Amino acid sequence: MALILGIESSCDETAVAVIDGAGATLAARIVAQRIASQDDAHRPYGGVVPEIAARAHAETLAPMVGAVLADAGLSLADMDAIAATAGPGLIGGVMVGLVTGKALAMAADKPLIAVNHLEGHALSARLADPALRYPYLLLLASGGHCQILEVCGLGQYRRLATTIDDALGEAFDKTAKILGLGFPGGPAVERLARSGDPRAVPLPRPLMGSPEPHFSFAGLKSAVMRAKQAGIHVDADIAAAFQQAAIDCVIDRTRRALAASGPVTALVVAGGVAANGALRSALAALAEECGLTLVAPPPALCTDNAAMIGWAGAERFAAGLTDSLDALARPRWPLDPDAEPVRGAGVKA
Repeated sequence: MALILGIESSCDETAVAVIDGAGATLAARIVAQRIASQDDAHRPYGGVVPEIAARAHAETLAPMVGAVLADAGLSLADMDAIAATAGPGLIGGVMVGLVTGKALAMAADKPLIAVNHLEGHALSARLADPALRYPYLLLLASGGHCQILEVCGLGQYRRLATTIDDALGEAFDKTAKILGLGFPGGPAVERLARSGDPRAVPLPRPLMGSPEPHFSFAGLKSAVMRAKQAGIHVDADIAAAFQQAAIDCVIDRTRRALAASGPVTALVVAGGVAANGALRSALAALAEECGLTLVAPPPALCTDNAAMIGWAGAERFAAGLTDSLDALARPRWPLDPDAEPVRGAGVKA
């Protein structure tokens, strides 16, 4: 294992980290890291504006690289490789990060590792928990993705389930927008839900009980809109009912996926929605029911960050997997490209 400079710019966080692949603990593995949020820039629009995000990455990334190396007390020459997100994500931001990674790799004569952002999330649990071994079942839930995969090894992913419409994080963000909670929406919905009654507003549980473990959240989001427009429910109750309905769907779908998977060492949750405390508690109960342990990275490693990209780069570097400077930026990049298309699913699946 080695010292890796990680770069993440797939959405609206500009992030850089130095990872020590030989570190025995999480604290030892993350030598230094910084994250610059763009929340204030996107808040007036209620969501991420790709052009604004790409411009902010371009302005922030180079000085952040210098700052993180200074924090670590290291130079670019000390790095063994440069790992940068190459997709999937907002293509403008992905290009900024990947081009920066290529320039640094060329200038320092270091190998480039073009990292799949989803693989970064998939391996973040191994960054946080050195005891986690393959294979494990992964629930990957974020603003752009909601899927369940068997993680059989580095680069070996078998998709068991995906969303046929909205991702879970997207549903949280849209619910926040409906309720006027601002951006980012997921944490705001969770906070408001704590003071609400999850039984006060009847909401649907799409696809619950269906034989295949796929997800659907568009109908739930529409039901939230109708509940708000009815004018008879307080916002806290709508938020609580939405969150509970979403969690009920996730638990039912994950239980179904566990039944369809091979033997696994653990149940893992990653991605931005994995920071939701109520979801973590429900998944922990499911894992215990199935005789497994729930492994969830610390909340700071659930949202987009460069530590997970650097760690994925470290695992790939240790396996002898590097990329040429011709590596392409990809707006879409599935972890399991051989997975059969899901009937009714759109391009995000």
